[in-house]
Amino acid sequence: MKIRPFAALRPTQDSAPLVAAVPYDVVDTAEARALAAGNPVSFLHVSRPEIDMPEGTDCSSPAAYAQAKAALDALRAGGTLVQDPVPRFYAYRQIMGGHAQTGLVATFDTQDYLAGVLKQHEKTRKDKEDDRTRHIEILQAHTGPAFLTYKDVPEVDAIVAAACAGVPRDDFTAPDGIRHTVWEIPADQADALQALFEQVPVAYIADGHHRSAAASRYAKEHGFVGETRWFMAVAFPASQLRILPYNRLVADLNGLSADELLAKARTIFTVTEAADGVAPGGRHARMYLAGRWYDLAWEVPAGTDVVSSLDVSVLQDRFLAPVLGIDDPRTSPRISFMGGVRGLDELSGRVDQGRAAVAFSMYPVTVGEMMAIADAGAIMPPKSTWFEPKLRSGLFVHVVA
Repeated sequence: MKIRPFAALRPTQDSAPLVAAVPYDVVDTAEARALAAGNPVSFLHVSRPEIDMPEGTDCSSPAAYAQAKAALDALRAGGTLVQDPVPRFYAYRQIMGGHAQTGLVATFDTQDYLAGVLKQHEKTRKDKEDDRTRHIEILQAHTGPAFLTYKDVPEVDAIVAAACAGVPRDDFTAPDGIRHTVWEIPADQADALQALFEQVPVAYIADGHHRSAAASRYAKEHGFVGETRWFMAVAFPASQLRILPYNRLVADLNGLSADELLAKARTIFTVTEAADGVAPGGRHARMYLAGRWYDLAWEVPAGTDVVSSLDVSVLQDRFLAPVLGIDDPRTSPRISFMGGVRGLDELSGRVDQGRAAVAFSMYPVTVGEMMAIADAGAIMPPKSTWFEPKLRSGLFVHVVA
């Protein structure tokens, strides 16, 4: 695959901790507004521009895109974001508790994406692709990196590790306790990195399917000319990554009482009452209903394909669709999803507060399973993987025009 260094638009060293923001798609408008309160340089003003607009503003409206561009222009005009003078590769490390992961920041070829060299494991939604494509078009920039992974290459690891032995460009701990460190990789290593990645047969989109699809669509619409052909991503060795569960919340019980739902669950699964606040310890799920946790266990017949054997698939096919009436979790307004990083107390709390009727705690998919599914050309059920820590937006912007 092809990678290139790029001249990133980056925050000044003193402003980086203030600019860096969670990705646009992991917070809603209210959460984004609260996170950006009192911080005029938060990148959320760019990625979630509706926070600076009247309540109820459509975040996909022309006015919202114009507001996003105005916010990006203001960060540039005020000297908060500064264009690097020369193209570079960067190393980006995140530390969350005892977990650390270090990736290579580069631009990747949209033609590799279209050719299937950058493999997907999720379907994208046209409305979300439209939104991100329009965002690129109006801002003339990729404002958030995609999150890629590839099978470890020791020679790449060595170059990145050598860069990380030097003095970092940025180094700060965000309010959520995650440490973010950025190094510039010496220019004399650029050719070696490009040559090494030419030998990498495939990479996998871990997070950022809509960003990648939108970037490729934008590139195609503009004839793959210049920077439009390339999109920004951070690529991590697979051995460094972890996937957290992606849990489910259903708004109602589809006309059933709690006792009736539990009785139906007992006809489908082996159901036992579980300890409070304990996530599934193996290939099954836990259900929170009417103030209690229940363990849902099942058998998967030998020879079942990898997608159908995933816990999220079993739960969807055997229970969410036939019992709770969630036929299409991509489009149903009755189901919502929560990354495992928020914890089980948050999950059960939504039910106790009446914000959902039932919740399901899932066992996480492995990186190996994700790669196998992508290699087979198959698609995982929606909201199957939650990678953590998330890449911060605003530390790198790729200007395309």
